[in-house]
Amino acid sequence: MASLGRRRGVTVNRERGVMAAAECYIVHEIYNGENAQEQFEYELEQALEAQYRYIVIEPTRIGDETARWVAVGNCLHKTAVLAGAACLLTPLALPADYSRYVALPAGALSLACAALYGISWQFDPCCKYQVEYDSQKLSRLPLHTLTSSTPVVLVRRDDVHRKRLHNTIALAALAYCAKKIYELYSV
Repeated sequence: MASLGRRRGVTVNRERGVMAAAECYIVHEIYNGENAQEQFEYELEQALEAQYRYIVIEPTRIGDETARWVAVGNCLHKTAVLAGAACLLTPLALPADYSRYVALPAGALSLACAALYGISWQFDPCCKYQVEYDSQKLSRLPLHTLTSSTPVVLVRRDDVHRKRLHNTIALAALAYCAKKIYELYSV
């Protein structure tokens, strides 16, 4: 008989390491009528708003769309951070006459990506989730009950530090660009 214990507030089976059902929601691929796709989308939206730690999406179409949506948000975040860093570090690496040709466009790109992320993703409940690929973590989930062989698994992660990082870098890049543009036109 498996003994049950608690680790970090999650009930686990110590023999197999299986996650408690309260932490994981599965959007099953069960077609009941012609509005099945809308039902899947509704279930996913409810699971996102309920803030489950893990969400397993069995329907392929919705799973792929969700994974792409998360990937686009990740791309915007990384672009905002890297372009902002390029804007702020270019003056240290290039001569002053040439640095503005790299720093100003990089700063504008950073600001644009941070603004787009803030407008499109900030209030979306999906932005709190990342696609999980780690097989060790996936083995703890009840995936044996699925009919799909390639489900998309979302894990809830705190994104406060991530948002602070790209917003801080984008604002610093904006301040640098505003200063440089003022210097260019005030002469």
